[in-house]
Amino acid sequence: MSVNIIEQNITNQLSGVQITTLKDFISRTDIPFPSPVDYKFTFIDLFAGIGGMRIAFQNLSGKCVFSSEIDEYAQKTYEINFGEKPEGDIKNITDNQIPDHDVLVAGFPCQAFSIAGKRGGFKDTRGTLFFEVARIIKAKRPKAFFLENVKGLSNHRGGKTLATILNVLRNDLGYIVPEPQIINAKNFGVPQNRERIFIVGFRPDMGVKSEDFQYPEPTDTTKCIADIMEEKPVSAKYYLSTTYLEGLEKHKKRNEAKGNGFGYEIRDIHGISNTIVTGGMGRERNLIVDQRLKDFTPVTHIQGQINRRGIRRMTPKEWARLQGFPDTFKIEVSDVRAYKQFGNSVAIPAVQATASNLIKYIIEE
Repeated sequence: MSVNIIEQNITNQLSGVQITTLKDFISRTDIPFPSPVDYKFTFIDLFAGIGGMRIAFQNLSGKCVFSSEIDEYAQKTYEINFGEKPEGDIKNITDNQIPDHDVLVAGFPCQAFSIAGKRGGFKDTRGTLFFEVARIIKAKRPKAFFLENVKGLSNHRGGKTLATILNVLRNDLGYIVPEPQIINAKNFGVPQNRERIFIVGFRPDMGVKSEDFQYPEPTDTTKCIADIMEEKPVSAKYYLSTTYLEGLEKHKKRNEAKGNGFGYEIRDIHGISNTIVTGGMGRERNLIVDQRLKDFTPVTHIQGQINRRGIRRMTPKEWARLQGFPDTFKIEVSDVRAYKQFGNSVAIPAVQATASNLIKYIIEE
């Protein structure tokens, strides 16, 4: 059989993933998360980050046809894992650049609206990133959408922000939108207390009523930090120095004296973590005790010595596991950027459980 025939056969079999040559096929063997060949629906991935939402929807047999992410380092991680670089700032992308799709997926940042017209409608969201989501829904009319945001959206500005969002989705755009719900990742197989609000909606002709859609019940509440810890002893660089640890203790006491409870925390490895976040003391609020380190020689410049109590930060790989990322997910950025990327991402199992209840209404078996 000639090489040309082999190439044509591969093209025919994998046309759903945009492979046109044998060279393309070989290059894709290094991509951890290629699009499924036998996909059942299409989706777009807005404010994509490093692709947590994409993994969830691909696991449900979805094919991503467009992605957008403004952060260049997140774009790099996304491209390494999915084989394609997301487009940049969504504000610079026209409606015509976005393909038709079945589901719009977006973890958009929360912003205050000016409510210039005081009616909380479509025009009043201009200048915000939610407006970009609404703009694309209006132009492309997907069968459904899946939106994710921080828990605080529910009471942001006394609930006015969420009320405006729901008014635009339901009244201006005409979608059927069940009441949003706050979902906690700890109920879906990852040992992290992470509450996020999910908003789903259906185009009216899909025949879905608000009462038809059910948010998922907990699937697994048994996991603990010990389940996601690295199997081998980790580098000494993750262990806190005595000087730094003393500083954290003093900082915590100062806060307590002022009546503030915020400070570093050492989590029980047989329990669950706090929400992982990128700012403030995100890593220090999820310290653990791991006494497997034998060589206390510092590998980075530190003040003092490595503490002998075994107190360390979790590694980026452990943060990835806290979010439900498979171990095959490639991390090729610095630790600082990796923490930021995973802290800004989503808990994949919680997204997937919710999305599974959405997808069954839009695919034809």
